[in-house]
Amino acid sequence: MDEQLILVDDNDEEVGFLDKLSVHEKGILHRAFSVFIFNKNGDFLLQQRADEKYHSPSLWSNSCCSHPNKGESLLDAIRRRLQEEMGLECEVEFKFKFKYKMKFDNGLTEHELDHVYFGYSDDEPVLNPDEVKSWRYVSLDNLQQEMQRNPEQFSIWFRICFSQVEKYLREN
Repeated sequence: MDEQLILVDDNDEEVGFLDKLSVHEKGILHRAFSVFIFNKNGDFLLQQRADEKYHSPSLWSNSCCSHPNKGESLLDAIRRRLQEEMGLECEVEFKFKFKYKMKFDNGLTEHELDHVYFGYSDDEPVLNPDEVKSWRYVSLDNLQQEMQRNPEQFSIWFRICFSQVEKYLREN
């Protein structure tokens, strides 16, 4: 929790740094990333967050998401977190960014300028049990159906981000 997150303005310009917990308690806009890994069949790699996570425990989410720390580039942070959470290495490519703000039931607030990256891998994840409980690949159609039937089983930011990913995939 003592990680120093990068605070940004609406134009993604750095405006300061603050510890992770304070950022989420105060709902301050900060830089973040979401990684979507696809396999050779075009299926999405999902992770189920560990039961002990301080927010959104046990919920399904995208392959990897986090924040770069003070002095860390987005790509370095992505490589670090993919390895720490999923035991994976793969090339990623920036696709788009968007801003959102969402308050959680526990009083914390995500207010992120989220940079979305796609990667491709058929490697099997080696999970860090402190971060990730489970993983699976799922097709776009099956994921859409699942999210319509049981949205509460997915992290809030994944639901928001996935709608942006669907739009991007349709347009590109």
